[in-house]
Amino acid sequence: MTARSIYILRYLLVFVYGLACMRPVAAQYSVPDSISKAAPAAAPGRKRFGLATGEFMLAQVGPWVVDECIRKVDYTHLTWQSTWYNLSPGHWEWDNDPFTTNQFGHPYHGSFFYSSFRASGYSCWQSMPAAFAGSYLWETFSENQPPAPNDLINTGFGGITIGEMTYRFANKILNNRSRGFERQVREVCAMLLNPMNGLTRILDGRWGRVYGNPLEHDSSNVYAEFDLGGRRFKVNGGDGGLGLYGHIKLLYGTPFENYRAPFSNIYVNAEFGADDSSKLNVLSAYGSLAGWRLGNNERARHLLMATMNYDYINNQAFFYSAQSVRLNLVSAFTLSRKVKINSFAGAGPVILSAVPDSSLYKGRNYDFCSGLSFHANVQAGVAGHFFCGFSYRGGWMKTVNGNASYHLLHAITSEWRYMLVNGFSLCAEPGYFRLNTYYRSHREVSRGYPYLRISARYSLNL
Repeated sequence: MTARSIYILRYLLVFVYGLACMRPVAAQYSVPDSISKAAPAAAPGRKRFGLATGEFMLAQVGPWVVDECIRKVDYTHLTWQSTWYNLSPGHWEWDNDPFTTNQFGHPYHGSFFYSSFRASGYSCWQSMPAAFAGSYLWETFSENQPPAPNDLINTGFGGITIGEMTYRFANKILNNRSRGFERQVREVCAMLLNPMNGLTRILDGRWGRVYGNPLEHDSSNVYAEFDLGGRRFKVNGGDGGLGLYGHIKLLYGTPFENYRAPFSNIYVNAEFGADDSSKLNVLSAYGSLAGWRLGNNERARHLLMATMNYDYINNQAFFYSAQSVRLNLVSAFTLSRKVKINSFAGAGPVILSAVPDSSLYKGRNYDFCSGLSFHANVQAGVAGHFFCGFSYRGGWMKTVNGNASYHLLHAITSEWRYMLVNGFSLCAEPGYFRLNTYYRSHREVSRGYPYLRISARYSLNL
């Protein structure tokens, strides 16, 4: 299992385990007489610049000390000459680090920079510069290699996305009124999910202290799906095999509520399977940035929503990863008391993507690209028991660093589901992934991955 798979499995399992400890709270904003009304050492809403800066520097120095003193890697051996060289904007260049390092390691590191300010009382927008600033300082002063634009983009954009998602999910696990063993389980699970948030709670005195949840306590609903079944797939026209398949989907909030606030609506979808290339086959996530209501009546609701997106595909046919921004039209239709339809469609720029290259470029087996992404999804439900959905995700990407080429990505999926009893369903999901690469100097390369998944699903509101 790859390092990326281990990190994501840890996040998902910690999140589910932590929420499993939760109990319904009848009045989230009242403080019982048996619980101290005194505020903790530092109120959660107060900005603490000194604490944020200290944690920010810890996120800089900590990994460098590990790399220099324990791992003893070459790129942390610093000199005045290497630092002076890195300070020149003209010396930036694209790097050739492994796919997992660039596409997950850097975003994960960026989440620490972002969370150092987010957990110290700063808003989402106010914390965003920290992810980019942390990346620049690391690239310039913590490595002897030239700064890389791909690292700045991945650490900045990816750090914001991962940081805000884990911050919100961690705070969903926490309950300041819980006590004893349950309280410690919540605190530990939340810290594993977002370490900076946990460290802040320790330093400002909130860890383990029993007091009423603040007025801004997060009351957003979280919906979860868990699938287990089998998958049959093919690779580039040949037989791929039959193996186990698992799926976890998390929905935080709803598009039509609190839509002006950033990340009020979060979607995370992870798919696992017996595949020779990777146990984690698909990871898709988005967080809303802002929304604008377009119309509302008894039959239909419409919302224009901007999102930050992260997409990852890794199967035997090809791998792919991208960070993008999209403008989406979200609609909900009520045709009758028993028939409801939801749709989600949008498009926007791909800030940076990594696409496989059949010809190595400077020792790297993928190209860095930018372009456009687009998607459309429609789901229908009948009488609360039968559900069907169709989805298309596509992308056009032009290589900005690599062998001259452009790429077309197509992902067509559908789902047919019947709910047997409340929470338990049977699902059939046919789908098809395809990546076409058109090179300037040699012939086109096509990669295909059709599949059929059959699974049992358990869904619940957390």
